[in-house]
Amino acid sequence: MRLALYEPDIPQNTGTLMRLAACFNLPVDIIEPCGFIFNDQKMRRAGMDYLDLVDYTRHVSWDAFYSQHTGRIVLLTTKGAQSHISFSFRSDDILLLGRESAGVPDFVHNQADARLRIPMRSNTRSLNVAISGAIVLGEALRQTGSFERLT
Repeated sequence: MRLALYEPDIPQNTGTLMRLAACFNLPVDIIEPCGFIFNDQKMRRAGMDYLDLVDYTRHVSWDAFYSQHTGRIVLLTTKGAQSHISFSFRSDDILLLGRESAGVPDFVHNQADARLRIPMRSNTRSLNVAISGAIVLGEALRQTGSFERLT
């Protein structure tokens, strides 16, 4: 399983997701361009000393990422018809998170193998991208038995 961040806007969220990936020994794909200068100083504020434990790859564009990916691309989106709870995750899935400000463009949305949403109150718009990633990743790791390999 992997996390992929599409053109992230906020360095603190990116650092938080990288820390999450470090704790669960997951690789991360950063699909550029980022909305901030990607450097250690900005990442370390949220990721702390965990960043040295993250296996991450920076991709210059969606096309560069897409041409190299293996496994299903599972997009987390408020536009998803299916709940992450009813989805059957696989251990080779790539959980794709969109930009904090705009999600992903339609062409990325259409290339995803699955589009999932997190159930929430009807009068709310969305969760923070790092929180969304953690919620869905937790369910994916539970379903695939991946928590057991960490202990």
